[in-house]
Amino acid sequence: MYEAPPVTVVIPTHNRPEAMRRALESVLSQDYAGEIEVFVVFDAEEPYRPDVEVPSGRSLTVMANGRSRGLAGGRNTGILAASHDFVAFLDDDDYWLEGKLTAQMPLFDQGAEVLLVGTAMYLDDGERRHDRLIPVDEVTHAALLRDRMAGLHSSTFVFRRSALLGELGLVDEDLPGSYGEDYDLLLRTSSVGVIRVVNRPFVSVSWSRDSYFFGRWGAYAEGLSYLFQSHPGFETDRKAHARIAGQISFARAANGDRGEAWRWSKASLRRDPSQVKAWLALLVASRLVSAEQVVKLVQRAGKGI
Repeated sequence: MYEAPPVTVVIPTHNRPEAMRRALESVLSQDYAGEIEVFVVFDAEEPYRPDVEVPSGRSLTVMANGRSRGLAGGRNTGILAASHDFVAFLDDDDYWLEGKLTAQMPLFDQGAEVLLVGTAMYLDDGERRHDRLIPVDEVTHAALLRDRMAGLHSSTFVFRRSALLGELGLVDEDLPGSYGEDYDLLLRTSSVGVIRVVNRPFVSVSWSRDSYFFGRWGAYAEGLSYLFQSHPGFETDRKAHARIAGQISFARAANGDRGEAWRWSKASLRRDPSQVKAWLALLVASRLVSAEQVVKLVQRAGKGI
């Protein structure tokens, strides 16, 4: 008979009281049979205890981010305080759907090498909801280098805490602005262990102008460049190199860094002429179209740039 292990959930938050409350309630109301402890980690604001009902088998602790300011420091504060062997992440503007942990947790029984289990998600842009699926049961390192698999969002992640404290390591607090910390974790995890996936949407992810990274093209480019330097596979895999270079080139073009945009676009297209983002970057850098126009068009299809 399956015994549901206890889980710690970490919710970093900053100045989003209503959204944070919704995220918190979505965890406390889970139908999961095991215990759930929740840490709400307040970043650059005074902690307070939300007025929510805490059912039996659930606990709630609020605390200040005691590490570097930002998402990475907030996550790590909660990870280090956790009491349980499994740690789940949830951003304060997202929320879980019923059955999430119940669907995920049994996959850890497939072996000690399973370090992370995620799920698919819904993307909510404020006007419509898009399904983001991950059509594989196991996510490999090679596949992640070539495709970020955007449906595998950090708000779906459950980790073995021992891996975060050991061979995998904590969330990288040196990432510029914490951008790409979820992708970095996926790449690091897949290089030392196994990532399993429940290919059903169990998380609603908000995507709007209220999101922390919306339109922050400089931080986006710096974070991607940091990832490029941190993971050798991007240099050795031509397709992977071309893909991330195309992303960097668009971010640089959108940020007004025309010279860097041209340089990264050429690096991308030299390895893979089919990289659409690199071509779009050249259009933006040449001022034939604006980044805002491109993003608006792409988002209507439920995609990201």
